[in-house]
Parts: sequence; structure tokens; C-alpha cells
Amino acid sequence: MTIPAVGPITALTWALEVGDVQRFSSIKKAISYCGLCGAENSSANIIKRTPLSKQRNKHLQTILIEAAKMAPRNSSDLAMLYDREKQKGNANRATLAVARKLVAYLVAVDRRQKDFLVVENENRTAA
Repeated sequence: MTIPAVGPITALTWALEVGDVQRFSSIKKAISYCGLCGAENSSANIIKRTPLSKQRNKHLQTILIEAAKMAPRNSSDLAMLYDREKQKGNANRATLAVARKLVAYLVAVDRRQKDFLVVENENRTAA
């Protein structure tokens, strides 16, 4: 619950639905399990994305998307990510990007068994 926008319901749902996070060899596999990605068909300079996968943990997907909708209000980093993705596409695309980042945070905290800390980078530039 030290992650911004992750409250007791999201944390409990993550713990119960995922179980042992070590079963995911990468964050991409955890994101796929949560149903937050679709396939991508690319040729030359054209990239076509398919809708979200139907093979997913539907309950976990719903909880993470709802948390991602609130996350930009609680974290400046997630707000920047949301704004950057919203400029590229629409609000739904931006919400999915934030949800994917939340999964990355959850996996990292779960693997390390340490609280989430925001590291301030003095050399960070605004895009």
C-alpha cells in the first residue's frame, strides 16, 4: 500500500489473485496475466494494435484499471505518464499505460519485499 493509488482493496486483490509473484519471469508476463496488453502487428512504419486480450484475470484487470484512473491524482510521475500518453491517443490508452506502470510497481515491491520509495532525480527534464 506504499505505492500511490494502491489502497487496501487493490493491494488485497493483487495479493490474492497473483499469489507468488516469482512465477512471472518478467514484468511483461505479469502485465499479460492481468490482461493489460494486446497483440501488435507491425510492418514497415505501420503499427496496428489489437484490442486487449480476452485471456486474462478479469477481476484483477478491473481493479487495476480503476486504480489507474485515480493514480494521476496521487502521483506526479503517473500524472506525467498519463498526460504524455493522452497526447498520443485517448484517455483509455493513457489509463492502460498507467495501469501497466502500476503492475510494474506492484511486481517490484512484491519481489523485493520492501516499501515503495519515490526517487527524485535532479537531472529529470520535462518532456
